[in-house]
Amino acid sequence: MDNLSEALEKLKLASTDSTTDRAESCLDCLLKALANSNTEASMKIQEMDILPLLPTLLNPQCSCTPKVANIIAEVAKNEFMRSPCVDAGLIPPLVQLLNSTDQEVLLQTGRALGNICYDSHSLQAQLINMGVIPTLVKLLGIHSRNTALTEMCLIAFGNLAELESSKEQFASTNIAEELVHLFQKQAEHEKKEMIFEVLAPLAENDVIKLQLVEAGVVECLLEVVAHTVDGEREEDVAQLKTASDLMVLLLLGDESMQKLFEGGKGSVFQRVLSWIPSHNHQLQLAGALAIANFARNDGNCIHMVDAGIVQKLLELLDRHVEEGNVTVQHAALSALRNLAIPVVNKSKMLSAGVADVVLKFLQSEMPPVQFKLLGTLRMLIDTQAEAAEQLGTNGKLVERLVEWCEAKDHAGVMGESNRLLSALIRHSKSKEVVRTVIQGGGVKHLVTMATSEHMIMQNEALVALGLIAALDLAAAEKDFVGSSLVSVLHKLLSDERSAPEIKYNSMILICAVMGSEPLHKEVQSLAFIDVVSKLRAHENKTVSHQASLTEQRLTAQS
Repeated sequence: MDNLSEALEKLKLASTDSTTDRAESCLDCLLKALANSNTEASMKIQEMDILPLLPTLLNPQCSCTPKVANIIAEVAKNEFMRSPCVDAGLIPPLVQLLNSTDQEVLLQTGRALGNICYDSHSLQAQLINMGVIPTLVKLLGIHSRNTALTEMCLIAFGNLAELESSKEQFASTNIAEELVHLFQKQAEHEKKEMIFEVLAPLAENDVIKLQLVEAGVVECLLEVVAHTVDGEREEDVAQLKTASDLMVLLLLGDESMQKLFEGGKGSVFQRVLSWIPSHNHQLQLAGALAIANFARNDGNCIHMVDAGIVQKLLELLDRHVEEGNVTVQHAALSALRNLAIPVVNKSKMLSAGVADVVLKFLQSEMPPVQFKLLGTLRMLIDTQAEAAEQLGTNGKLVERLVEWCEAKDHAGVMGESNRLLSALIRHSKSKEVVRTVIQGGGVKHLVTMATSEHMIMQNEALVALGLIAALDLAAAEKDFVGSSLVSVLHKLLSDERSAPEIKYNSMILICAVMGSEPLHKEVQSLAFIDVVSKLRAHENKTVSHQASLTEQRLTAQS
């Protein structure tokens, strides 16, 4: 340590008289001390206030610059030294050195900046604002054969790409081409993993997604999948997952997805289809998720259903009734739900037996699977009266829906269960379905649904309750009274925030329940006529007209 103290004193003198030779020997001594005991040497450097001397030594023309940058990189490995490095003003001169042509200077400068800014989003954001991203991308292109420099750039990209503010700058460079070019040259697993770690956060940006697709990254990913699909080594399994996950991520961008779909004739689309019948669960998952992503517009959905993709998904689901891989179940159901959105697909999918296969997962205890199962059935029966009646009279289904309507720990499942319960009634308009729902104890949940914070759910509930009242008021009377339906309707009509549709359907329902003596008494006791008469002046003509009709009905039966 005495030698170090002496060297630091000499460095102080050397930095003032710019004697390069004297400085070089002091720097060598510092590097040796840091190699022997980094923490202790760093503390000594801090104690003797050496850091503020270093900016003047970070000169592109100075031969000792690589050593100074190396010392900073070593010192900044210690967390307690990072703030002092910033306070000493080291970041601006280091950023300037990234314009150097000396590869050793570039390497040590990159290490120094990386260590100073390690795990600090604010410092990384500062680097982004100082324009390091375009500089580093250019360096990657120029020095792609220098392994150490390439790795330094990749590590920097991996850290900076985590920040949302970096994406716009990356998108303005040719990073996609550089990374794809670099990936194509790699044979080692570790190097490919480093590039993947940069690609994944970058591919979250839609502009960069398209750039990556145009640069040929998909072909690289498909090649990785082909080489690793049958591999049993841990690194093969990891690469297969990373490549297929990245493929799915690229399909989340509308433009990149459509470019790869190519009207359903794209080679990439065809390759992804071949993953679904695979025996590899990771590929099955990626294939199903890819189909779900391709199925984000009606044109693609119609083409895929006509091309027979539904059958592939049903076969996949059948394989997982027993095997029970939850992620694959969830992905396949997601794909079916999306495919069922266009009206022309619904009857085709019902004829293919989609509802029957989906019902096999009714006993699943996994909320993600329950959620997608419910959404798929709801999409399938939309405007399909026969299917709605068939499912709505399925006692086991209705019983399960009523059970899930109480799943307070899983709001998504609870909401979808309510919506499907309502949809079965609304689309079937069947007295048998209404009776099944009443017997299953579903009425109280529809009344609660009418108080939802989501207007669309309120409206769906009110329409379903109106149909129950119209088709079998006598059977529903007890449940209507027990769930305080009339009181709920009074609140909806009195609330100025209620949408016009809600007010309209609430009045329709009031008129419908007047045929029940106990409900009629409740209506009278709550002075509905006062609330309704005010609505005659409502700005919405449909609401004001219905208010007049409802008022007449209330007056006639008072």
